[in-house]
Amino acid sequence: MNSLNDTTWVTTRADLVSYIRQLSQEAGVPSSGWENQSLDRYLEALSSWTNDMDGYFINRGESVPDRPDWSLIASMLRAACFYE
Repeated sequence: MNSLNDTTWVTTRADLVSYIRQLSQEAGVPSSGWENQSLDRYLEALSSWTNDMDGYFINRGESVPDRPDWSLIASMLRAACFYE
């Protein structure tokens, strides 16, 4: 199993499917530390993080992606677990 915190390994659609399955398993563990454990809170956080993600990349000294790739989608899904 790959790390859920490092999404750089998610380079194909199959990798993303595996990543989402791992997220699903983690979501079922009450001690996982997810801030957004209900679907409505998770989707709201996903929307908010996606809207604000330019700041995430700028703060890390990275360029903001012009187009999403599989790894970015995985990062968005991961961020929504904790973003408020």
